[in-house]
Amino acid sequence: MVIKNLSLTFGLETIFDDITLTIPDQEKIAITGVNGAGKTTFFKIILKELEPDHGSIYFPKKMRISYLPQTIDDSLSNEDMSVFDYLLKGRPIQKLEQEIANLYEKTVELKDNKEIDKLLSKISNLQTELDFYEPYQAESELLKLIDGMQIDSHLLDQKIKSLSGGQKSKVAFARLLYSKPDLLLLDEPTNHLDHTTKGFVTEYLKNYRGTIYLISHDIPFLNEITTKTIYLDKCTHKMELFHGNYEKMEKLVKEREERLEKLSIKQQKEKQKLEEIIARYIRGNEKKANIAKDRQKKLARLEEVMVTTTQKQKKASIQLHQGRESTKYPLKLENVCFKYDKNAKKYLLYNINLQIPRQEKFLIVGENGVGKSTLLKLIVGLLSPDQGTITIGPKTDIAYYAQEQENLNIDDTVLESIQEFSLTSRQEKAVLGKFLFYEDDLYKKVKVLSPGERARLSLAKITLQNANLLILDEPTNHLDKDTQEIIANNLKTFPGTILLVSHNTAFVKNLGIKRMLILPSGTIKDYNEELVSWYEEKNKKEK
Repeated sequence: MVIKNLSLTFGLETIFDDITLTIPDQEKIAITGVNGAGKTTFFKIILKELEPDHGSIYFPKKMRISYLPQTIDDSLSNEDMSVFDYLLKGRPIQKLEQEIANLYEKTVELKDNKEIDKLLSKISNLQTELDFYEPYQAESELLKLIDGMQIDSHLLDQKIKSLSGGQKSKVAFARLLYSKPDLLLLDEPTNHLDHTTKGFVTEYLKNYRGTIYLISHDIPFLNEITTKTIYLDKCTHKMELFHGNYEKMEKLVKEREERLEKLSIKQQKEKQKLEEIIARYIRGNEKKANIAKDRQKKLARLEEVMVTTTQKQKKASIQLHQGRESTKYPLKLENVCFKYDKNAKKYLLYNINLQIPRQEKFLIVGENGVGKSTLLKLIVGLLSPDQGTITIGPKTDIAYYAQEQENLNIDDTVLESIQEFSLTSRQEKAVLGKFLFYEDDLYKKVKVLSPGERARLSLAKITLQNANLLILDEPTNHLDKDTQEIIANNLKTFPGTILLVSHNTAFVKNLGIKRMLILPSGTIKDYNEELVSWYEEKNKKEK
């Protein structure tokens, strides 16, 4: 890939500034940078979904490109074909075979040798494309992917539209790998993978005969796969290519920054010394004036080579407070039952009983599709139980974090998203600034924000509610490592009550959780890290 003089702005915000870079093919390349640095935007330019203001990205040869986004779009919600047929169509083998057969039939009807030669040439090109997709080995390759991706056999006959969001993501990923593109664009591919499946995908990608561009906050995953790293600097709006994985890049950047910092300090001291001599001698006798002039020349030379240290990237500043204290039991569930299809014989949630005392931090675990997110939606009133009761205690103030920030209005601007809290203009800007939204960011529509930016905006709204009961559905999805750590520290010291669904074992284990609800059984057990990890894997396998 060749990037030439690439520049892009959104309003007054610069994303890329005159970038020129050549990226080699047949490499596994990590695309890194903080949330909002332009990683997903870079993918959209490659896919021609966005046009840069200036410059271009082009490939020296024709490339088959496939893209796995962070969140699967709604098109699969209306997809009527079976999972297996959807996977099988990842390679256009049947289509190509039919086209070749149709062309052969046409050659029989033709008498003009030139027309026949044209058709035979076209057949030859189609046959070359068909051979690329390895029609005789393709189904075997697909079955290997189905097995390795832990896609249960009972799902293969189901219609795509009937799958859960996590299951659709996993099926879409398997189809993407099966499609055999020259360039894979993967945006947070491990969000829905358990340990076993991630191990399979890791080995598959390491041995993949093509180019991979990979965005991920899963640093061990990046380190295992990638051979080169591109760093997108949000401060300078530049890209830099490093040889080696993320760990090597991080080490090189740190060493360089330390080296430049030391050099900068030394140069500043030398500059100050020269300026003092010049100020002292410039109006003296001829000898002193000559010394001053000599130092002025040295100062000019020094200023030409003085280094500029890298501007430190700001981090989100999150502070969670509760307003009033809730009653002794802010939440009680008694015999709660629910099913989406009212004609179905089996309930999704059956006889769920739960009583959470004030200040408890409580975890919900279970396989995907068993109703964890559904239970949270029942509690916050987005759904109603078919049987049983949900009691919210007096003086209980709830703040709800939805897994994909679906409670944000996508047509609002960032600023409009928090105007329900009746803050002054200065207060609104101060709050949003703590979550790294500045100047032109404030007037962006929610629908153009990256998943990480939407997550930060949802967190900003949580902090403004001063709730005493936090209901959080996968709060670390789409967030960088630094922001995850900041959230964990805040939740650990939060004086109120927390009800949490999370796949992030490392995040969960330091929050002080004592008990957990296991779905679908409805069993409540003491917190056990090994058991949580096991359910985490089971959960992701269902995705």
